[in-house]
Amino acid sequence: DMALAMEKCAKLGKIISAHCEVNDLLKGGYIHDGEYCKTHGHKGICSASEYEQIERDCKLAKETGVHYHVCHISTKESVDIIRRAKAEGVNVTCETGPHYLTMCDKDLQEDGRFKMNPPLRSEEDKQALLQGILDGTIDVIATDHAPHSAEEKSKGLAGSAMGVVGLETSFAVLYTKLVKSGFITLEKLIELMSVNPRKIFDLPGGEIKEGEVADLALLDLDAKWCVNPDDFLSMGRATPFEGWQLQGKNVMTMCGGKTVYEAL
Repeated sequence: DMALAMEKCAKLGKIISAHCEVNDLLKGGYIHDGEYCKTHGHKGICSASEYEQIERDCKLAKETGVHYHVCHISTKESVDIIRRAKAEGVNVTCETGPHYLTMCDKDLQEDGRFKMNPPLRSEEDKQALLQGILDGTIDVIATDHAPHSAEEKSKGLAGSAMGVVGLETSFAVLYTKLVKSGFITLEKLIELMSVNPRKIFDLPGGEIKEGEVADLALLDLDAKWCVNPDDFLSMGRATPFEGWQLQGKNVMTMCGGKTVYEAL
């Protein structure tokens, strides 16, 4: 029972973080129930299966005072509900993913690498999410990185497992499409990808100074590259960004003061 869970979390000062999905509304769907779904004879996932739970939970969060965090929102209604809840003083934060901000169901192909949950929705939904980034309704951009084997992702849109990988493309996709285009600043992108998640989940580090946790990434903003899944370090290779020409690359990662990755 969500109300009970929220009450307990509120008392403990913890966060409720939710993947919002109303199972009764799914009806076997696996991509957004938009134009592509209709014209290609697929089963659709309605937007209500996401936003109805968010609506219910925002009301409960208001009643209980809990900090409620919504994972990977994808619909325009979700943005509206969370925007209204924030205006009413509800302690709600949320995230979306790189693919929801840069693609929509017009970009779908008959390939498992375009299948994730929630699905790529309409152009209208994408524009609402972008607006939510601009006005601060959306606090975080997270990858929802979901690695699957090639076999699991080779069964088309209908039969493939849900989920795509995102860690190795996330910064470059967002830097190329949102920062280089002048939509947001680099500082805003870093806030969305790094600063805000740290604040929301009360994680250590984040400052470059003596005595702080040295979890650092060194970015080459001029590096131009083409997304080739064969070069990924992740064993999961299913990405909707295959073949994209991008700018910006992580060339070194430090974790706890140790260099754990260095580009060759």
